[in-house]
Amino acid sequence: MIRNITLFFNWLLVAVLLVSCLESPKKMEPDPTEVVHPNIILLMADDQGWGDTGYNGHPHLKTPNLDAMASNGAVFERFYAASAVCSPTRGSVMTGRHPLRYGICTANCGHIKEQEITLGETVKAEGYVTGHFGKWHLGTLTRDTLDANRGGKKENDEHYAPPWDHGFDESFVTESKVPTWGPMVTPPKSSGDVNGSLIEGQPFGTYYWTGPGKIETENLKGDDSRVIMDRAIPFIENAIKRDKPFLSIIWFHTPHLPVLAGDDDRMAYADLSEDQQHYYGVISALDKQVGRLRDKLKELGIAENTVLFYTSDNGPEGKSVTGRTQGLTKGLKGRKRSLCEGGIRVPGIMEWPGKIKPGTRVETPCFTSDYYPTIANIIGSDLVKDHRPYDGTDLLPFVNGSVKERLKPLAFDFQGQGALIDNEFKIYSKDKGENFELYNILDDAAESFNLANENPEKLQEMVVEWRKWKTSAENSAEGSDY
Repeated sequence: MIRNITLFFNWLLVAVLLVSCLESPKKMEPDPTEVVHPNIILLMADDQGWGDTGYNGHPHLKTPNLDAMASNGAVFERFYAASAVCSPTRGSVMTGRHPLRYGICTANCGHIKEQEITLGETVKAEGYVTGHFGKWHLGTLTRDTLDANRGGKKENDEHYAPPWDHGFDESFVTESKVPTWGPMVTPPKSSGDVNGSLIEGQPFGTYYWTGPGKIETENLKGDDSRVIMDRAIPFIENAIKRDKPFLSIIWFHTPHLPVLAGDDDRMAYADLSEDQQHYYGVISALDKQVGRLRDKLKELGIAENTVLFYTSDNGPEGKSVTGRTQGLTKGLKGRKRSLCEGGIRVPGIMEWPGKIKPGTRVETPCFTSDYYPTIANIIGSDLVKDHRPYDGTDLLPFVNGSVKERLKPLAFDFQGQGALIDNEFKIYSKDKGENFELYNILDDAAESFNLANENPEKLQEMVVEWRKWKTSAENSAEGSDY
């Protein structure tokens, strides 16, 4: 009797377990070793100054979407472009290395070499689809059509290095600058940087390319930032439809000269000068597209699985705030082309909902060379296997607060100027690496008090470090990394 009762309850227990499994299938636990591949978006303005955002206290400029991005993520209080002009900085983003290592010395100089491992190539190896939209400026885009600064000239054929040869599945790019309004049409000379031979209303002499020999002719009127985003958003939508992680690099031309804003974007600044209306108007137009992008990420349900970066390629154009060169450095010395703070300290934002705490402020010095190793670490790509020197480091420990100080200083070398920045101090030379000045950049961001005579030990320590880095860069330039 007892045996029969025991068997009954055993069978009853089995039945209950079977029903439970049928009604509530066991949820699979995630594999802790599985690498999550978030989407990556890199946004970059062109010649936007350290002071040219609303969140950084600009007296007139309105950037509500950049402000929202900043409040919802991390703001880098000391973020730097890797160079004082565009092309070298863009090369640093693409490789994590100083561009002098592979021959990009300034704008329209050199190109991304075939031997370099680009960000596009790195993420593609991890299953990403890749797109590049806007300004390229890392080599020419055509061998047979006269375009922009170098494209199509036989003497510059060696610099043919388009994005589709460097890891990008989809492209919508110009070689270099275009007007910020009506990008294919020559604007009034008052817009700035309009070549004397160009005729207002006629072609500007630059094209948007989508592949080898493919020039885009449709949807090229109006605000250039909108024209670019009109291509970037469909790329993102298609990647989501295909259930593929994506890398989207969106490099705006704004606010690089020629600066021309539409009437609607100028209205918010109607009480200011015409030049201010245009300059602030084009940045507001760019900001509008940042908002459009962030809204689309939320609409697609991918905002929390997307890492979004924003910066500028260097400080503001011009020797002073005049004409259409209205960019502000917020009291920092120097502008574009200078390794003083105003030429290289730029806006820096990183947003990753659910991963980065809103309102984060990063005081550690960081720069555009850090993007590549940061993204490589996020997606699980092992840079240790590649023994070439990298100048950047992972940003995430600074963002999450686990690391407060940088072990590897930021090194700069540009047209006879040299600089090195550590957690507290900066050295600067305008004499080809001689006669370095020393500043406590934490206390003296304006670089007003040269401490070279007061602290010769620190000066010598940093000069030795800079020269060691300089030797490494020269060895790279000779091809030793390949």
